[in-house]
Amino acid sequence: MCGFVGCLHGKNNIDKPLMLKTIEQMNTMIIHRGPDDEGYYQDDYISLGFRRLSIIDLQTGHQPLSYDNENYWIVFNGEIYNYQEIRNELEAAGFIFKTNSDTEVLLAAYTKYKTSVCKKLRGMFAFVIWDKKEKVMFGARDNFGIKPFYYVTIEDNLYVASEKKALMQLLPVGQISEIALQNYLTFQYVPQPQSIVPDVQVLMPGHYFIKREDRPIEIERYWEATFLTTNGRKRKDLTTNLESELRKALIDSVEKHMISDVPVGSFLSGGIDSSIVTAISSKFNPDLMTFSVGFDVDGYNEMDLAKVTSDLLKVHNYSYIITPEEFMNEFSNFVWAMDEPLADPAAIPQYFVAREASKKVKVVLSGEGADELFAGYTIYKEPNSLRVFQYIPHILYGAINRLADIIPEGIKGKSFLKRGSTPMEERYIGNAKIFEEAEKQKLLKYYMDDIPYQNVTRPYYQNSRKYDPITRMQYIDINLWLNGDLLLNADRTTMAHGLELRTPFLDKEVFDIARKIPSNLRVAKGTTKYLLRKSVADLLPYEVVHRRKLGFPVPIRIWLKNEMYEWAQNMIKESQTDYLFHKNVIFTLLEDHYSNKKDNSRKLWTVLSFMQWHKLFIEDLA
Repeated sequence: MCGFVGCLHGKNNIDKPLMLKTIEQMNTMIIHRGPDDEGYYQDDYISLGFRRLSIIDLQTGHQPLSYDNENYWIVFNGEIYNYQEIRNELEAAGFIFKTNSDTEVLLAAYTKYKTSVCKKLRGMFAFVIWDKKEKVMFGARDNFGIKPFYYVTIEDNLYVASEKKALMQLLPVGQISEIALQNYLTFQYVPQPQSIVPDVQVLMPGHYFIKREDRPIEIERYWEATFLTTNGRKRKDLTTNLESELRKALIDSVEKHMISDVPVGSFLSGGIDSSIVTAISSKFNPDLMTFSVGFDVDGYNEMDLAKVTSDLLKVHNYSYIITPEEFMNEFSNFVWAMDEPLADPAAIPQYFVAREASKKVKVVLSGEGADELFAGYTIYKEPNSLRVFQYIPHILYGAINRLADIIPEGIKGKSFLKRGSTPMEERYIGNAKIFEEAEKQKLLKYYMDDIPYQNVTRPYYQNSRKYDPITRMQYIDINLWLNGDLLLNADRTTMAHGLELRTPFLDKEVFDIARKIPSNLRVAKGTTKYLLRKSVADLLPYEVVHRRKLGFPVPIRIWLKNEMYEWAQNMIKESQTDYLFHKNVIFTLLEDHYSNKKDNSRKLWTVLSFMQWHKLFIEDLA
């Protein structure tokens, strides 16, 4: 677990002591990412800073690290799981190594393969390499975006960092991207490559960049999550082969993700994804520790399920109850850790389970990515349930849609008619859709009607036209929801507590199997993740394999009517966001929710999360 900052100087006559001081200040902002070690490198062209948590022998992993008589330098955040294979390949070609670290292997591989090195890597990574010979800065981010990478150009200088907060101190206080805010209110996160700060950009997953002195940054894509079509193949043979391949790939991935010199644990929510990871990892470590959290609210506590699973798998389980009072007290620290505005309620338990896990281990495994790769969300059943609309002439869709509009709320069939007569491109943007455009127009002081949310999803729908509806939905989620919400949540909540999170499902070898599974084997027999469940059926108890999807249920709907009502009222009153929002709209949302007129909890949570972000990163820094 690491974090880095850096700057490629636009002019080599820069004030080096002043620049180094700036880099040190930026590095201090991300101390939580690596409290065990720090390091710096500077020459006439570049300044680099690094923070590290010791996972594998600290003495072999100190950074910035050099290679080839200091002609190449690197700062690297992540883990390369196939580094030993790459090292063997390089040693056969005559390369010599001074350490046992994957960092040195990565840097040496760059000297041989240059930008093609990314295609050889299996792991999670964000890194910057300084090529002194060519005077080139090279940076890259892993296939799925597990590790973060932010950058901003100021005058002639290119600054990079693992978190946006390290870059914000370089910019004028008070800047907010109105486009990003408008999108955030729809998606509950800011879709990448934008950030909430206008000039700060995100390097997208599967991309690398090259920056040369006095030339603009050049960004290229080296990998994309694409799916294969399998029409015409026999279902039985295909099922058997893919089950075997997937099982083998999952076991191999979990084993590689457990490489560490420190204890490795596992999150355990009670659902199938974390249970699969736990079951496989317990084969390699019978003393595996698992961690769960819950809420003392009926219907919102998975700890009993997690305990049942841990008992069945014979692993240790540590559980913790989150109270609304504790969360209100911790909310400021939670939002600071998120770095970007993020209104996913699932981040709440993730933050606390990471805190509890960090008391016992330094590395933890989790189940992120299984739903996106193997079609695990319940919403992925929708194309099958709406199949009847294929037999209705499209010319009638408009009339059906208008009929749905006039049917009173709560009447059975209204949603079915509405969704069935609405093109997927208009109805599906991912696992959350918070405010509609008309609602944002009432809420925002300066709503821009020429920037609808479809501007974000349109390119992905265009790229996925050859796919069936279920696969298109997965493609949208992999490219938007996964890196914009889930992985941001996973990285920040764990980094906040000095904990490294690893995601065995998000492995390119596992995805190579997932991409071959036809949609009728992903969603089949009324269940999601059908083939994934079959592939691990003998590794897990029957009741776990067939357990419905649970997620991380959070009682914000109940909290905002009870313990958090006055807290929310005060936050809205005190927030200095009057220049952005019509607060009367927000108060109406709160009162309607409190009086049970409507469940506005997700809308309120989206606004409250942004208001707290605004307080910490705008108001308190002014």
